[in-house]
Amino acid sequence: YIYRKKELGSIDYRVRYLRKRLDELKIVDTIPDDPQKIYFGAWVELEDEKGNSVIYRIVGPDEFDKHDAYISMDSPVAKTLMGKTEDDEVCVKGPEKDLHYIVLQVSYTPLL
Repeated sequence: YIYRKKELGSIDYRVRYLRKRLDELKIVDTIPDDPQKIYFGAWVELEDEKGNSVIYRIVGPDEFDKHDAYISMDSPVAKTLMGKTEDDEVCVKGPEKDLHYIVLQVSYTPLL
């Protein structure tokens, strides 16, 4: 009984948090004026120094955990990518070492 009561309290807390967030959320369903640049909602293909490629989509902070390829716009990688274009080199400061990437492709439709 005590465990379930605590669990219900945490669920109620989450519901209150989400209700407050609903008023602030904005659906972005348009392509930016310059679709060659990386902005919110972009699908980005990157290549690291070893030639491995990875695809990310830049999403809001509430969306990034739903899909492996989604990264929050608040993450260091996304912040570094914002405003970049294809063939740009980017350096992401990591806790242990810096990561270097080349932007291979930018799209606002899925690259998968």
